[in-house]
Amino acid sequence: MIMNRGLKQVGTSMFLVFLSGSLWAQEKAPKLTVDLDKAIEIALSENPTIKVADMEITRKDYAKRETIGNLFPKIGASADYSYALKKQVMYMDFDMSSFMPGGTEGSTTEMQGMDDGMEVGRDNTLTMGFNLQLPIIAPSLWKSVKLSKADIEQSLESARSSRLSLVNQVEKAYYSVLMANDSYNVIKQSYDNAKLNAANYENKYKQGSASEYDVLRSQVQVRNLEPSLLQSENAVSLSKMQLKVLLGLEMSVDLDVANTLSDYEKTMYTETLSIDTTLTNNTSLRQLDLQTDYLKRALEVQKMSWYPTLSATAMYNWLDMFNNGKYGDSHWNPYSTIGLSLSIPIFQGGTRYYKVKQAKVSVASMAYQRQNLHRNLSMQVQSSIDNIQKSIKQIASNSEGVKQAEKAYMIMQKSFEIGSATFVELNDADLALTNSKLAYYQAIYDYLAARSELDLILGNRVFPDSSVK
Repeated sequence: MIMNRGLKQVGTSMFLVFLSGSLWAQEKAPKLTVDLDKAIEIALSENPTIKVADMEITRKDYAKRETIGNLFPKIGASADYSYALKKQVMYMDFDMSSFMPGGTEGSTTEMQGMDDGMEVGRDNTLTMGFNLQLPIIAPSLWKSVKLSKADIEQSLESARSSRLSLVNQVEKAYYSVLMANDSYNVIKQSYDNAKLNAANYENKYKQGSASEYDVLRSQVQVRNLEPSLLQSENAVSLSKMQLKVLLGLEMSVDLDVANTLSDYEKTMYTETLSIDTTLTNNTSLRQLDLQTDYLKRALEVQKMSWYPTLSATAMYNWLDMFNNGKYGDSHWNPYSTIGLSLSIPIFQGGTRYYKVKQAKVSVASMAYQRQNLHRNLSMQVQSSIDNIQKSIKQIASNSEGVKQAEKAYMIMQKSFEIGSATFVELNDADLALTNSKLAYYQAIYDYLAARSELDLILGNRVFPDSSVK
């Protein structure tokens, strides 16, 4: 008995320690309250997608420098060793008798040896030195430098596209948090009203002025609202987690938003009137134009393969030859050369010709792709404008509906308190108020989502980062 009591005390102490540690961890969790601009700023600086896009720009810049490096001299060092399994034989086609000792009469044997050839060189050969090569005329290489610049421009626009897409995602996630918060508040208010009505009925039942059926019905209404309340709480938590992921924040951060959906109703009319619907800054069109420019420059590179190339060469080497076991008798002999190397392409089986043809077809097809893309984007812009206008009209109507529903509920609440209205009528008024508020917030969310989609299509946002234009 004593042992069990001691174990219970130890278990209770451990539970209290764990509970206090959990509470301390919750108290120490960092809290961050952001508005939309702050959320976008954090996302653009912390989101891994943007960092990867910026690293791609850096990689393409290194590739351009690599191409430029081909215009500079190339200097290398080399060393070679060879062993002669059989030496080369040299023959002389002129009379060597005058060069032989003893005159012509005493050199018959030596001359016969000359007719059989004379071995040249030694068994071992060592060569080491330096070489230099410098392109002087290289049309294809010059065009490749401009091609690398066009590649960097495509990476810059791709990074801008990633930023626009991220801003769109952050805006939608932020609006989702606002929608979840406002929906939770509406349902929570309805739940609190139901609890208050249930408490009133219970008091009336105790006083004998209400039936048990009325008490049970009011309590059932409270129970029916609890799943919706829990679902709205989960929606708030999930929307905040999605926003944290986009902002690159840890899940332990206590994130909160600084706005409500109704805050955006004040400025939506002036913002809608100032919308510029031109597609000049659309990132898809700009990427297609840059890709077309890249293909044109690639076509120029292909054409340059028909031109000759000229390069300067220089070499300074040392040569040593010796027989086996006689390295000490060797001598290092330097020699050097300078020259020009001209390469003239004449015929390669038609490969260059058909490469140029392929490049021309690719450039021509881009014009049709751009035409089709422009039409689709124009349709999307018009659709977004229609959705925005429809949402604005719906907001105005729902806003008036909320005012009427609130007034109707207040009248029904007073009537219920004095006994001239039934619980069913009060419940209907509360349900109508809840639905009108949810519809009102949904209309504002639809407007903000449509506006965000339009901003993504137009691409008019200017980023402070100078690396992305």
